[in-house]
Amino acid sequence: MYSNNEVISYLQANKILALKLDHAVSAVGQQITNQIDILGKGTTRLLYYTSCFTDEYNDVCQRQKTEDLRFRNGVIRIVQHGDVVYDMLRIYFEKILKYKNNDQLEYIKKSLMAVNIHIAASTLTGAGYALAVATSVRIGMNLRIQLSALTGRAAGTAAGVVATYGLIQKAADSAYRLHIQYPAYYSALYTQQLEMMYFLIEPVFERAGALEAQWASDLGIASIITRMVR
Repeated sequence: MYSNNEVISYLQANKILALKLDHAVSAVGQQITNQIDILGKGTTRLLYYTSCFTDEYNDVCQRQKTEDLRFRNGVIRIVQHGDVVYDMLRIYFEKILKYKNNDQLEYIKKSLMAVNIHIAASTLTGAGYALAVATSVRIGMNLRIQLSALTGRAAGTAAGVVATYGLIQKAADSAYRLHIQYPAYYSALYTQQLEMMYFLIEPVFERAGALEAQWASDLGIASIITRMVR
């Protein structure tokens, strides 16, 4: 499981913490396929920026500028605040458990206990149980951020800009998918300036089928939590 410090170290290693993206350096990873994908996304994003010179595609340019700014704000959030992965999990569970009554929460709790997952909640309310579940999932989940596949030695400013924009494009694509698949959760993350950090946990959410929770039964939610923990 990657800690907040490891995320920060990765961002520092690639100089993504710099407020000006033209100060970034390349990230040549151990997984070549992954890196080619990142560079490809970065090249495409930079090409889209040529739309800034035409009025016809000005909306594309403005959208990307907004995404860049919100990505930077998300990075600042990582540095200045606590565990953003936990924050995103807390927001998620608050969303799906918000309207559950005590009987439903008790059913979810017992369903988890049946598979040897014990949630230490001090109070059985939607908000209280959400905090407890988020803590348990954060501790138990195998967070495959794949940062090691993105880090590497500097390979020049030009390549670094492409690699950095590739990561931003990856984050933007992830945020867009979330916006389509679970608008309410996207909106909640957006309010906290965290939607561009969703790419950090998207693989775990996909594996667990977490976005299906908006339609799932109480047993289905318990199953999702189980998959997220294990």
